[in-house]
Amino acid sequence: MNTNKLLTITGPTATGKTRLAALVANKLQGEIISADSRQVYKGMNIGTGKDYEDYIVNGINTPFHLVDIADAGSEYNVYSFQNDFLIAYQQIIQRGNTPILCGGTGMYIESVLAGYKLINTPINEEFRLSLKDKTNEELEIQLSQLKSLHNITDTSNRERLIRAMEIINHETTSFEMLDFPKITNTLIGIWFEREFIRQRITQRLMLRLKSGMIEEIEQLIRNGLTTEQLKFYGLEYRYITMYINNEIGYDEMFGLLNTAIHQFAKRQMTWFRRMEKNGFKIHWIDGQKNETEKVEEIVKLYFEA
Repeated sequence: MNTNKLLTITGPTATGKTRLAALVANKLQGEIISADSRQVYKGMNIGTGKDYEDYIVNGINTPFHLVDIADAGSEYNVYSFQNDFLIAYQQIIQRGNTPILCGGTGMYIESVLAGYKLINTPINEEFRLSLKDKTNEELEIQLSQLKSLHNITDTSNRERLIRAMEIINHETTSFEMLDFPKITNTLIGIWFEREFIRQRITQRLMLRLKSGMIEEIEQLIRNGLTTEQLKFYGLEYRYITMYINNEIGYDEMFGLLNTAIHQFAKRQMTWFRRMEKNGFKIHWIDGQKNETEKVEEIVKLYFEA
């Protein structure tokens, strides 16, 4: 095996990335490194889509990393992810196995594929002055085009909006190179027609609600997480917490959450398209092909790299 290779499987939510990565890992003697910003948290299983059964192929558990490594309520960010990725990657290589990066958090994926380390962002009065005439709505639209938003913490007030814009501006103009190994990466994207993705998202949400997602979040509250902590994680955690607190009814919760996940999937695709414009080659695989066809196509692309 070429010891400096990496296979990355990504795409918007509800495209079956984890299962596909496990099937590919079964062919390549691989181990999966999760690139999901919320699956790192313990006890947040149904809401973040930790479908552990997806890792089981032919009765064998596919090794995976960076899942369930942080306590719910703690802070885990891109800096932590980069360091943890490198540790997992190097361990997998040392074992002679194939590292497979899999997930839909574009910032996490880009941070390791580009090999950069974001640095602390100082206050930039000149940049802030350039934003003073923009409305909050204009800032929110601009921010959503630059990053995937799981939640509304960046858009809850003007100060947060401006700070979020300031950080992104700094990230795109100033970075330090980590001592990343030279990696030959094969980047795979799973693609479905938009309407098909919408159907998959809605069906998956209904299943997760029936499977105990509300009860899981109630347990997190009993474990001591506050309403604000839960809402910080966005999507399921925001709207179900509002439902639990009787701020909205069940039907309104379902409708708002369903729409929010659709919008999130759209923002993920915007991120991936931006990556392509910035020089990343993404090999898009038709998600509606059968599993065997998708696995064969991915394995072929991996060996051709």
